[in-house]
Amino acid sequence: MRKGFHGLSALVQDVLKADPHNGHLFCFRGRASDRVKIIWWDGQGACLFYKHLERGRFVWPAVAEGSVKLTSAQLAMLLEGLDWRTPVETWRPLTTG
Repeated sequence: MRKGFHGLSALVQDVLKADPHNGHLFCFRGRASDRVKIIWWDGQGACLFYKHLERGRFVWPAVAEGSVKLTSAQLAMLLEGLDWRTPVETWRPLTTG
């Protein structure tokens, strides 16, 4: 999870053979599945979204050919830490600090 927008954009171009400036969201996760980065070009500039789960993990769909297309509902559940195949919360903090 060391790459920024430029490094991730290069992965999108070189590995996925896609255009990182087409307005699609491109999601990347860490090895432990507890961190995710999303890059998105909004037409004016690059946006980089990073999320780290304190507990639980992001449930990632099986990848057959380099990339997976998700619906907006599946992406929302993934970012909430829910298993999008069977939507159940994995963990919710009781207190802060």
